[in-house]
Amino acid sequence: MKFNKWTLGLAAVGAVSMASAVRADEAKLSVVNTALSTTTLSGYVDVGFTYATGDQTATGNPVAGTAGALDRFSLNDVDITLDKPLDATAWSAGYHVELNTGQQAVGWSGANSAAAIRQAYITLNTPLGNGITWKAGIQDDIIGYEGNTDGANPNYSRSYGYYLEPTTLLGFLGTYQFCSAVSLTAGIANPIVTTHSYFAASDFEYVGALNLTAPDSWGFLKGGTASIGMVGNFDNGGIQNYYAGVTIPTPLNALKLGAAVDFVNLNNKHNGTAAHSGGLNGDSGEAFGLYTTFAATDKLSFSGRAEYFNLNNLATFYGVTPYGYPGDSGYELTATVGYNLWANVISRAEFRWDHSEHGQPFGTSSTAYVNSFQIALNLIYTF
Repeated sequence: MKFNKWTLGLAAVGAVSMASAVRADEAKLSVVNTALSTTTLSGYVDVGFTYATGDQTATGNPVAGTAGALDRFSLNDVDITLDKPLDATAWSAGYHVELNTGQQAVGWSGANSAAAIRQAYITLNTPLGNGITWKAGIQDDIIGYEGNTDGANPNYSRSYGYYLEPTTLLGFLGTYQFCSAVSLTAGIANPIVTTHSYFAASDFEYVGALNLTAPDSWGFLKGGTASIGMVGNFDNGGIQNYYAGVTIPTPLNALKLGAAVDFVNLNNKHNGTAAHSGGLNGDSGEAFGLYTTFAATDKLSFSGRAEYFNLNNLATFYGVTPYGYPGDSGYELTATVGYNLWANVISRAEFRWDHSEHGQPFGTSSTAYVNSFQIALNLIYTF
């Protein structure tokens, strides 16, 4: 065991004994080992290749793929997570730290292709009723059918609905489990987004989501979920995001269905602070999505998504002009095949078609009936 010079000097003049020094260092080491023994390390590395054709320029379509990463390889995300979950004690505490970097990184940095703190929060349990679990800090948004974790979504590319929502929340949220079938999450937070520029850093939003899970007594529907939620500020000029979604098991165990509705109302608030003169519908947008997943074998799966979007007057959808020209609407179809040949590796191939009926979407100079076709390959190693 190695001691510092101060400890050795005290031992030499008899001020301390070497035995007591050994016990003190062992006690410190025991505390550190105890603190780390329940901490887990996990993460993933996500890489991809995208080839796109159709009526779009090199600017690309940030929905159909990573902006600036079309017709090339991309390092989508490198994610490293340290997690200490709550234990069984009444007043337990833990933490979650998640760092990510890459062309699809989300979180505190607020810029793609940069290191970001995706999540960093403290978890606290309070033994009130069934127990309230609190999260204080930076955390993933709680609404939406699709989330920030690559590989956890049914498709490689993300939906229009995903891009209508905040990606990250900085605040204080609590979750109460009424029973195994019903839970409620609510709190207050500052939305932090990397996908569009609706929110200013000073915006306070009320956050809430009611989640339902079908019990075992519901037969083949057991495990099905339904969720409704919102992130919104109702002050003059505030922004509201609303979401509703369901996942539905079927009598065929391998087949699952899903549906989602996303709506954002900017109340003529643009880029967080400046007012924007909208049309009759104001600055708003909505997306409606249908999902299907079929697990043919333990390794082979098929996923599909059909989505209709109406951006109305979101003049800078995704924070980039001229996406979302006034009146822009359309739909997309996505088909994804996954085959996990290697252990711990998610491997996918995907075809996606986006069609816009109006406006100047996808970085083009065309003003009507624009099509975007995308083929993508994706590998994610999880650890």
